[in-house]
Order: sequence, then C-alpha cells, then structure tokens
Amino acid sequence: MEGKMKAAVMQSIGQIEIEERDIPEAKDNEVLVKLEYVGICGSDLHYYETGAIGDFVVEPPFVLGHEPGGTVVAVGKNVKHLKVGDRVALEPGKTCGHCEFCKTGRYNLCPDVIFFATPPVDGVFQEYVAHEADLCFKLPDNVSTLEGALIEPLAVGFHAAIQGDAHLGQRAIVMGAGCIGLVSMMALKARGISEVYVVDIMEKRLEKALELGAAGVINGAKEDVIERVKELTDENGVDLVIETAGTKITASQAIQVAKKGAHIVLVGYSKSGEMTLPMSMVLDKELTLKSVFRYRHIYPMAIDAVAAGKVNLKGIVTDVFELDEAQKAMDYSVHHKGDIVKAVIHIGE
Repeated sequence: MEGKMKAAVMQSIGQIEIEERDIPEAKDNEVLVKLEYVGICGSDLHYYETGAIGDFVVEPPFVLGHEPGGTVVAVGKNVKHLKVGDRVALEPGKTCGHCEFCKTGRYNLCPDVIFFATPPVDGVFQEYVAHEADLCFKLPDNVSTLEGALIEPLAVGFHAAIQGDAHLGQRAIVMGAGCIGLVSMMALKARGISEVYVVDIMEKRLEKALELGAAGVINGAKEDVIERVKELTDENGVDLVIETAGTKITASQAIQVAKKGAHIVLVGYSKSGEMTLPMSMVLDKELTLKSVFRYRHIYPMAIDAVAAGKVNLKGIVTDVFELDEAQKAMDYSVHHKGDIVKAVIHIGE
C-alpha cells in the first residue's frame, strides 16, 4: 500500500509536530494495520517531559505510543490467520525467540526485545504500522478497537494478578488508582476476587475505582490507610496487595496491610529507582514479594475477559484527543494528572 501518512513526531522535549511519512510496507510475516486508537501511557509522558527513562534516551525525531488498536489493511504472503478487515490489538514487543528467556516462555524478559516507543524504536502515534502478524490478535465482534488499544495496559494488570496468584475467596488491595491500578483491580475481580479495595490520594481516580467495581476506596491524603484496612478486614489484613503507585509510602503501606503469608506484587516504578522498606516486617510475616515487567502470554486471556464482560475497559477512558492534537494531548496529560485517568488518541476509523 503506497502513499503518505500522518505521524505525531517528538522533535524535542515537550514538542510534537505532525509530519508526513511513507506508509510502511508489510513484510512476508507482517500485516499492515490502519491504527484507530492509541493509548497514552505514563512512559510516553515521561519521555515527553524528560527525554529519558533510565538508560533509554530519546534521540529526536521520535514517535511515542505503544498501546495500539486498529484494522488490518494488507497482509504479508506468509500470514494465514489474519485477513484484510480484521480488527486487532497489537502486542508491542517483538522478542528474539532464541535467548533462555524466550525459550522458557518468559519472553517479556528477553534482553533484545524491540518494543514500540522504547528508544531507539519508534512508537505508533501515527496512522499506519507494519507489525509481526503473530503479535496482532484478532478482536471479537463485540470488542472495539478502542478496547483493543487498552488490552496492552490490561495485560499488565492480568500479569500482576497472576504473579500474585489471585483467586476466589481472597481479599485484595490495589495501591494506586491510575490506569494500571484500575486494570489491576479489574483483573483481580475477573480472576474471582470480589473484595478489592483501592487506595489513592486523587478523589477523581477513587470515584472511577468505585464506578468500575471496587469494594471500597481509601483516600490516603485524608485517612490513615493502615487503620482503615484494619477496620475493613477485622484486623486481619489482606491476602494480596498490588502496588502500582511506585512510592515509598505506598510500598511500605502494602507491607503493613498484608496478612501473614500474603503476596505483594510490585508494579509501580519509583522515580528514584530506590526505596527503603520495613524488611523486618516482610520476614516476620513471611510475605512473598513478586514483581512485574510488562507481561507474557496474556493478550488472548485479556481479550476474552473483555469480550465476556468481565472487564470494562471503556470505563477507564476519561479523555479522547485526535492525532492532530497530539501536542495538546500530551501537555494536558502532563498538567492535569489529577483529572485524567486514561487518555487516548483517536486516529480515525
């Protein structure tokens, strides 16, 4: 498919311009996807604000965005399971397939992954992308491409729930009610935990958590989180904590509210990369600490959960911007974090 497409290109820190680029061509094992929605992730905002995350440094021009959903418009000659017109969610990381992590099924730990919007690899704030067909998952008729774009963060939530061995009969708490916190809460509920509480300091996010099915919420800016959890659990604490805020305070609270023998799953990144925690309490309670790096083998499960009505992905979206408004979308997301739960860029049907 020849022609030009629009791309929102980061030219420098805090500056995005719309450019014309060539529409990519699908290779033999790829499909060409007309993108319709792309979610704005916290990592996109961090690259936009600071130009780097750890050792990954943006060298402009650079395209952000790694949460895409769209429709197949061209198919490589070796692709059998997809056809033109199929609507798909795109898993954004192509791994090597040969390292010990790929061979043992832990492909999310592959050191040579090529991942959308992780420098130097461009992301997908653009109209079209050619992508490995095996990483494009067909959406059922009752799942929209907007929901398809949000399968990526939902996959993180399901991976966190699986790492924590979430199951029926437990009580759980999610620290943080941003996008990842909310999808983690919904993943826990989809895996059978009916009593999930959510902690945050932003009232709008806590309202959204209740709307999406939290059993209760705690505003850490107004309430004593530890005492409130004791009240809610008859002094017992919870079986599972998913920590998505990435702060020393919430990580410490996670350890304090956990029942003896409980699981804690660390998802949120701290800004400094380091934090001091009450490890003597971890030992006394014999807690199991797990962590999350992206996800593995989750997309089909996550899509099924949305199709079955177990997860309300549309419900987390609070703001929609057009591709031409990419600069506005990023600036608004940076400066109105208390008002936005999840913003997406609409690229067109």
